[in-house]
Amino acid sequence: MHNFFEGWYMKCQSDTQTFAVIPAIHETEGKKSCSVQLITEEDVWNVDFPIEAFRKQGRKISIENNMFSPWGIRLCINTPQLHVKGKLTFGMPTPLRYDIMGPFALVPFMECRHSVFSMKHRVNGTLSINDEEYVFEEGIGYWEGDRGRSFPKEYLWTQCHFSEGSIMLSVADIPLRELHFTGIIGVVFWQGKEYRFATYLGAKVIYLKKGDIRIVQGDRELEVKLIESAGKMLKAPNSGNMVRNIRESLNCRASYCFKQKGGISFKFETHKASFEYEYDR
Repeated sequence: MHNFFEGWYMKCQSDTQTFAVIPAIHETEGKKSCSVQLITEEDVWNVDFPIEAFRKQGRKISIENNMFSPWGIRLCINTPQLHVKGKLTFGMPTPLRYDIMGPFALVPFMECRHSVFSMKHRVNGTLSINDEEYVFEEGIGYWEGDRGRSFPKEYLWTQCHFSEGSIMLSVADIPLRELHFTGIIGVVFWQGKEYRFATYLGAKVIYLKKGDIRIVQGDRELEVKLIESAGKMLKAPNSGNMVRNIRESLNCRASYCFKQKGGISFKFETHKASFEYEYDR
């Protein structure tokens, strides 16, 4: 039987509020379903839907009365635990120059493939989540996706907006048949320019422990430190089935340092970083 999942992660942030939503489709042993996960700084909700509620046309996704697209999202969910309604519009996306997976996009048997649809875009509109208003006036958005069978057993993922750009980094233990290797994909989008870190470009992990990581690629370095987490439990795929629990900090304290040719291009600490750390070290 076919085991498969595909999910789309959309994060929206204002000066004072952050939320993310993950529409997904999954198939395990021939049984298909779909879901919407909603994440705020205070809580996480997962709502399951029958597969008949799912529609996809190009990059427009709908699950029952909820719509997700490059132009915005519309949410309308009513359960005993979650009442959410509203509409957000997105500005022009900032896509990457080419697939973040590079040549690995063509490699068969990979358990998970990553996509980045927009590093940074404007967000406007209002949502009501359990009677709390989330207002976005020239807010900032980020959009990525994953598809395959399972999330990596061990991985780090972080995303952060800052005044001059946006950062995304993912480091994971990648099984490929009988082999394992550390896979790196990341982008520093800074001052309108894309700086990519990737295994296929020669990036190496120099240090990784307790949420601290240092990556070197040629004359460029990226250092990330998780200072204080605030994780909430999310559902993640295992062989297509959304039964794994992972911990995501939607807003937490972290620091980022980007160096080129030995000099610091930028360095900052923030309390608005998003972080998942699923390593046992």
